[in-house]
Amino acid sequence: MTQLAKRHDGNTMTRLEELAHREDVSSNFLVQILNDLRRGGLVESRRGKAGGYLLARMPENISLREIVEAVEPDLLVFTAHTEGESGAVVRDLWVGIAARLREDLGRISLRQLASRGGEPMYYI
Repeated sequence: MTQLAKRHDGNTMTRLEELAHREDVSSNFLVQILNDLRRGGLVESRRGKAGGYLLARMPENISLREIVEAVEPDLLVFTAHTEGESGAVVRDLWVGIAARLREDLGRISLRQLASRGGEPMYYI
């Protein structure tokens, strides 16, 4: 998503191979993630020679929470069993932690995330 944000102009498609190369991940793995993001309404894709991927919205209008919810929705939900004497206490603790995490992730935009990385430094 940060690679798409860095290139975002609303029109230019970025090829899967370029994204995979820049993030040093396999194309097969990346296409699975991009499909989740597409189903979540965060990216658009086009097939064909001029095809590729681009953000569905401006990077400042996409939160890190939305990205996590599209790719790893279970990360932000407490699903463990809470039987036993300590169950309710543990559940309440984790529910509170998950709520704070969702809140914090909602405050970070993709634009903010993309601007942190910067370009690689070359030394002479």
